[in-house]
Amino acid sequence: MATERPPSIDSTAAQRWQRLPVAASPWLHEEVARRMQERLDIIKLVPTAWGHWEPLRGGTAGHTLLAARYPDAQCFVVAGHADHAKIASKLIAKPWWKPSRWKAAPLRFEAPQAGAVQMLWANMALHMAADPQALIALWHQALAVDGFLMFSCFGPDTLRELRAVYQQLGWPASAHDFTDMHDWGDMLVASGFAEPVLDMERIVLTYETPERLLAELRSLGRNLHLARFPALRGRGWHAKLLAALKKTLADPADQGRLKLTFEVVYGHAIKPQRRLALQAQTSLSLDEMRMALKGGRPARP
Repeated sequence: MATERPPSIDSTAAQRWQRLPVAASPWLHEEVARRMQERLDIIKLVPTAWGHWEPLRGGTAGHTLLAARYPDAQCFVVAGHADHAKIASKLIAKPWWKPSRWKAAPLRFEAPQAGAVQMLWANMALHMAADPQALIALWHQALAVDGFLMFSCFGPDTLRELRAVYQQLGWPASAHDFTDMHDWGDMLVASGFAEPVLDMERIVLTYETPERLLAELRSLGRNLHLARFPALRGRGWHAKLLAALKKTLADPADQGRLKLTFEVVYGHAIKPQRRLALQAQTSLSLDEMRMALKGGRPARP
């Protein structure tokens, strides 16, 4: 159901992940941001203000592309942690002594007020949220009427090769479950959005070594599964994992490089005019019914 939290995510682990220090945006997130901003070509609305949700994780280079697309729009940067805001400001804010900064639209490192922005940009955030419905509700609140949400996240086929390796070895799940794009559409509608449009693509990355593959995964997120390994593992386990990855994921047709699939879900939706709630049942007396049929207005005591 749309109102339920993801059953496989450990909320405590998700909160710890949000607080972890971040030095730079992951390469894959930057690439997804680049592809997502190309989808803005089909949207006619030009925002006068927009919100960027956690750009340090979602992509600081992506922020530069958006700032160039909307040079006259002020931007609200929402960082999940104070340290993230400091690092993001160094990466995306122009130095004070540059003349281009004096003419640039305001860049504010704070959450927007309700209805303050016409676009909310959230790249690669939903799949790491313990309560995605609450997160979507925050985005809806920040948007003005007729404003739009642009988001992306991982889909169910992400890491399917790694999941298979863990299953073959009899280990707990290698990652929490990722939500299908149709379920995201249901959540958007349940949160008050209209006209959600979602699509997906699969990106296959290749790695020269299993060590490089694992380093990439550490930059992208953490395993938030409730049934993950409950304790630390030793060198023997790590060596077994490296050997299994090299044996199972290597592609002989590509010089033995290791392949890993990422399913990326893209979506956008509009915040519509609020609809008035209709009563489920209306009672009229016989005289009121006659008056209504004659086109008049029934008298009320």
